[in-house]
Amino acid sequence: MTTAKQFYEQPSNLSVEPPQKDWPTMYDLPSEDPQEPGLPDEFHYLQPQLLSTTLKLPDVPKEEIFTGADMNLYYDLEHSRWYKRPDWFAVLGVPRLYDQRDLRLSYVVWDEQAGPSIVVELISPGTAMADLGEIRREQNGTPTKWEVYEQILQVPHYIVYDRYQDKLWIFLLKDGVYQEQSITDDRFWFNDLGIGIGLWNGEYEGITRPWLRWYDAGGEWVLTETEQERSRAEQELRQRQAAERQAEQERSRAEQELRQRQAAEQQAEQERSRADRLAERLRELGIDPDEV
Repeated sequence: MTTAKQFYEQPSNLSVEPPQKDWPTMYDLPSEDPQEPGLPDEFHYLQPQLLSTTLKLPDVPKEEIFTGADMNLYYDLEHSRWYKRPDWFAVLGVPRLYDQRDLRLSYVVWDEQAGPSIVVELISPGTAMADLGEIRREQNGTPTKWEVYEQILQVPHYIVYDRYQDKLWIFLLKDGVYQEQSITDDRFWFNDLGIGIGLWNGEYEGITRPWLRWYDAGGEWVLTETEQERSRAEQELRQRQAAERQAEQERSRAEQELRQRQAAEQQAEQERSRADRLAERLRELGIDPDEV
């Protein structure tokens, strides 16, 4: 019997042809570090999910956007084992699947030939200084996330959110340096992306709190697929209720017209009856009613 270890050590079972490159790809680099302490909490799972499902760019098809969360991002070919794990990032202009056929194990910048356009860090008390650029070098000598995003990858849009204080920072890369942007009403619009990001206080996956999410040019929050389905169902219900109200109004009008017609017929019958009685009385008096 083939063990799981033996199975995954057989390249043929991955159905992936060896890439014709000399550099390491995502198949050569580890997708996780068992020695790395700590695991993402539930917020770090739900928030990136909401960001991915509501990211809809007007000029980039959905199938040409890759979003990753808590995934190893390898950024330096000369130090191929160095990586960062952004809480969430988006790369524009790359296929959703690696080599158009496989789910990614990690994201290797030199292999993909495209770096992230957007990075979001969800800071914790222990990561705030590094995420906000107040620490310029890790204790092990590797660059911090800020240095990697600003100087090495030159990520144009860097977003930092502190869920404990509901504080949002936006940094744009200008002349190779991150510049903090002014934020109005916890919202910021990216002109080059055609989309905005802000803090939305609402319920997502049964949890009501401020969430980081995208909004469109009309200032409306971009809906998740579940919200879209619910919106369609509510719209269909409203349309059905409106149609039922219209049908009821038409029935009411028809009944009213019927009553009016019946009343008119009854009145006409009464007038005919009076005329007949008058004619009969005139005949009793010897008067031809047709000559009157």
